[in-house]
Amino acid sequence: MKAQEAVRDFPAALRECANFAKKGIESICKKIGPRACGSPEERKAQEYMADQLRKYSDDVKIEDFRVAPYAFMGWILVDVVLVSIAALLYLIDVPALKIVSLGLVALAILIVILEFLFYKRALDVVFPKKTSCNVVAVRKPEEEVKQRIVFSGHADSAMQWNFTYWGGAKLLISVVGISFAGFFVNLIISALLLIDQFAVDFISDPAYNVLKWVLIGWIPLYLVASLFCSWGKFVEGANDNLTGCYGAIAVLKFLADNNIRFKNTEVVCVTTGGEEAGLRGAKAYCEAHGDECKAIDTVFVGLETFRDFEHLAIYERDMTGTVANSQIACALVKRASELAGLDLKYESVFFGSSDAAAVSKAGIHATTLAGMDPTPLRYYHTKLDTWDNMIFKTLEKGIEIAIQTAFVFDEYGLNKPE
Repeated sequence: MKAQEAVRDFPAALRECANFAKKGIESICKKIGPRACGSPEERKAQEYMADQLRKYSDDVKIEDFRVAPYAFMGWILVDVVLVSIAALLYLIDVPALKIVSLGLVALAILIVILEFLFYKRALDVVFPKKTSCNVVAVRKPEEEVKQRIVFSGHADSAMQWNFTYWGGAKLLISVVGISFAGFFVNLIISALLLIDQFAVDFISDPAYNVLKWVLIGWIPLYLVASLFCSWGKFVEGANDNLTGCYGAIAVLKFLADNNIRFKNTEVVCVTTGGEEAGLRGAKAYCEAHGDECKAIDTVFVGLETFRDFEHLAIYERDMTGTVANSQIACALVKRASELAGLDLKYESVFFGSSDAAAVSKAGIHATTLAGMDPTPLRYYHTKLDTWDNMIFKTLEKGIEIAIQTAFVFDEYGLNKPE
């Protein structure tokens, strides 16, 4: 059965869900505001959405988990300190310190790889902990649960990305590019100087001094990079990602308002905490529910930033392209988009990640549906991401595709839809 066949006036029912979502997002932004991971505001927003979900669900739980909110983005400050010290050590003419310098640079690069590229909890041990939470709402089927579909958005909002706000994508890309280039230049030069010191004497004194001052001269650029975030200043996050949260809630609302229960398909809404802190809520969900998700056919559909209509897409790769999402999950959303009148493309998250990556890595079928210009535009992770900067057309279409996905999955399960 298609969603249009289940409801007499589908456009009106869809519009009601989209209006509900818009009002809910506006209400959270006005009454609660920015929602840092582990903050009282994140908790209030989760409790607010849990209260709404109780109207449309059979069971709603708030599940706490411990998290180090600043560990994920904190790698920037840690690495700036490490590579700056590594360069300054060349002002002291002690051969052993060249080994220390190279080690510090290598450690900085390892932290980037673990914390940013693979979203490992590499620095959690050195940052203070707080309690965040996920909201898990379940709408049961009429009979035995034989399969499950999970829709999810994240409730927390990001720290402001200053370079995106100050100069848009061009400034952001320039700063990131120069900083990463500095890490690898530092690594190469440090290795060459170490070889010159202890193995083959092949660098002249003038050349040695030039290389040394190249390393030291990069320090001001690292210090500029440390301004990447407004540490402690969080954005409203209306688009990213209250639109995803309310997209997930709207699926359950649509089913409840129209008295629809699938025969054997359980529909779940999860609003995660701590996505902006390194997918911590999605990881916690997988740790708590991974076994039950693997016990029966389960698909996880992450909903992200329903704003830029022309960039609505299905993400088949995630975590800076290093994680492959489920082709089955992607195909389900693809078919749903066709029923919604679109032919969405498959894309890859080429810088950063979404909750679906953590779920895919846990061995659960997952994908992400998102409507965000990946350039990115100036609203992304800045104070411009406000409730009055949403695009209703995109929000409504994202909700429609999510609703259609629930019906497609109920019909086809993990089989390829026709």
